[in-house]
Amino acid sequence: MAEPIDWSLALATGIRTAPGGPDLSMTEAAEQVQGLRRAAQAVRAPVRDITGLTAPDTAEAVVVDRGDWIKSNTSSMRTLLAPLAAAAPAGPLQPVTSRLTAVQLGLAFGWLSAKVLGQYEVLPGESTEPRLLLVAPNIVAAAQEMNVDGADFRLWVCMHEETHRVQFTAVPWLADHFRDSVGELMSDLDLGPGELLSRLASGVRDRDRGGLATWIQSPAMRSRMNSLVALMSLVEGHADWVMDQSADVVPSSAALRATFEQRRRSHGLLDSVIRRLLGVDAKMAQYRDGAAFVRAVVARTNRDAFNEVWRDPGTLPLMSEIHDPEAWIARVLRR
Repeated sequence: MAEPIDWSLALATGIRTAPGGPDLSMTEAAEQVQGLRRAAQAVRAPVRDITGLTAPDTAEAVVVDRGDWIKSNTSSMRTLLAPLAAAAPAGPLQPVTSRLTAVQLGLAFGWLSAKVLGQYEVLPGESTEPRLLLVAPNIVAAAQEMNVDGADFRLWVCMHEETHRVQFTAVPWLADHFRDSVGELMSDLDLGPGELLSRLASGVRDRDRGGLATWIQSPAMRSRMNSLVALMSLVEGHADWVMDQSADVVPSSAALRATFEQRRRSHGLLDSVIRRLLGVDAKMAQYRDGAAFVRAVVARTNRDAFNEVWRDPGTLPLMSEIHDPEAWIARVLRR
């Protein structure tokens, strides 16, 4: 049965449209790769000490280029969408729509491949296990653009990405909970034309400001989406908080934070439009809101009390609690 997305075309489009990386000699590129591998190993003990979480020493971080990142994420997306693909009926226009969708997806991956510094693959492709990826050309380019010390920046980025590895391997239930949450969300996307029109009409009628992406969500889907966004805000904010506790490892961490936040806010018009379309701006809000939640809880209590957040799915913050840490403290810590 033909798939609803031409995955080979999506991959080829992504790789073809990915921007070129920084201009480095073979020797310089090899040095950057080795530097990232050393940094990823060097931050394991500091992340454990800062978080209070102990993760198994799994395989070393994998240093990739933009093309490898696109291959990995195309494979992950294909695996994620496999249940929907199996259930989708094949219509006469399917060969055309599969190629159009593939081009759109490939363009998105091509653009994103130059933005992502690292990633822990909670949802790996069919033939891989979860891995920690570090996108070497993007880390090098970001350090050059910000005019910061490359060695410090490598360590600082690795603090963030290693925290994600620790979160999803030290907390026994978290990875499965995340995968189940994403799977439940995806299962609601199989809409017939009548249901789709009904949801669109409801969004227009109720003047829902969330736009098209929220209009097509069912009430159950919106609830699941809120829970997933709250979880992502927590894990991203927690990783950012860890970066900001790393002065003993990264002496310039405070200066890096200030420079990096300025870089996050500085985008041209086209870049800003694409970020909105792909939800990157929403992702940035997760870092900001989640970090504020973690800082508030730790300041009000302590790190070990905050770590009650990882006890079970019921102690994860609600979306409302991300913006009201005192409510989480009252509900979970009874303080």
